[in-house]
Amino acid sequence: MLSTEKPKAKTNTTIANLQVATKKDLAPKVKDIDLKGEYPYSFMAQIGSLGGFAQTVPQEYGGVSGEVKTALQVIETVSETCLSTGFIGWCQIATAWYIQNGDNEYLKREALPDIATGKALAGTGLSNPMKHFTGIEKIALTATKTNGGYVVNGMLPWVSNLGKGHYLAIAAEIADSDDYLMAVVKEDFPGVTFKCNAHFIGLEGTGTYSCVFRDAFIPDEWVLAAPCEAYVNRIKPGFILTQVGMGLGLVKSCLDLINRSNKQLGHVNCFLDDCVEDIAQDLSIARFKAYDLADEIVNQQSQLDSDYLAAVIQSRLTASELSLRASQAAMLHAGARAYLEGSPQERKLREAYFVAIVTPAIKQLKKMLYVLSQKPLSQVGS
Repeated sequence: MLSTEKPKAKTNTTIANLQVATKKDLAPKVKDIDLKGEYPYSFMAQIGSLGGFAQTVPQEYGGVSGEVKTALQVIETVSETCLSTGFIGWCQIATAWYIQNGDNEYLKREALPDIATGKALAGTGLSNPMKHFTGIEKIALTATKTNGGYVVNGMLPWVSNLGKGHYLAIAAEIADSDDYLMAVVKEDFPGVTFKCNAHFIGLEGTGTYSCVFRDAFIPDEWVLAAPCEAYVNRIKPGFILTQVGMGLGLVKSCLDLINRSNKQLGHVNCFLDDCVEDIAQDLSIARFKAYDLADEIVNQQSQLDSDYLAAVIQSRLTASELSLRASQAAMLHAGARAYLEGSPQERKLREAYFVAIVTPAIKQLKKMLYVLSQKPLSQVGS
């Protein structure tokens, strides 16, 4: 049988250094992040210092002009140890992606270098807009044009990677029109308030808040695009594809747990349907597909091809479904010990549901694939 594996490429220096850092500095903090809700400020700064957030960003804006694939691998590497930190790392990378792919030179000069290096942190408030553009829910924010900018009102229920001094990307419907805008704001903008009003069964240490906008003034210099349909189509593949790293890292860690369980229970675990070899093979295939898609984005940042977007969406869907499958297998392979509070298998199960539910969730991904199969990409969302 021919192997599905490609020759192993030389490990990127950033990824190699990050692998060491996650084991040494992040692993000891995972329980505090997960159970106590501690935000990993010091490790986020460490990711930034290692170039983890700067991979896709041009050098003139503080980046390394690297690859989307390496950015995906950063999220994958961190998520293998802690999905909470992997997720907020994705938030940081995604916000940099928005700014670098826009035409706003002010934000590229003033905000992007600090985000790329981790000196400033950033949340991506696009869960509601992405659902809205897929016809799932109403847009939460409205923007009224005024002299020198826009006045924004509304509330985003849950946005992650937020805190004092953090940046936040938003999208809002422009009043009295069918158009939308995308913009970046900061925590200290007048009229912008972050509120902690919920506790979650997982991903607690992610700096997740509701964001209230009461007559918040957004200067024109902070607007990424208005109208933003073409811009959203440009950033969408990177937004979705880099999330695949969360699933890849999680599945790898589940395989490690299954192998650990098999040392004592292999004689009976062999009767389970999902064996380690099958999941490992599916992970390998999913990883190579995601990496190949990421390589294509490098030269096609205005990617509007519906077949390509469908492949990206399918890659994200596969990551969700494989995460659920692998985490369940980790629970079943470990047996009763996995049911103990605080077990790694129990945490992986909660993390897997997050991969499956966070925007775009499994049901949204399937709807997006259905819509793409019905009409041209230029008409999607219309």
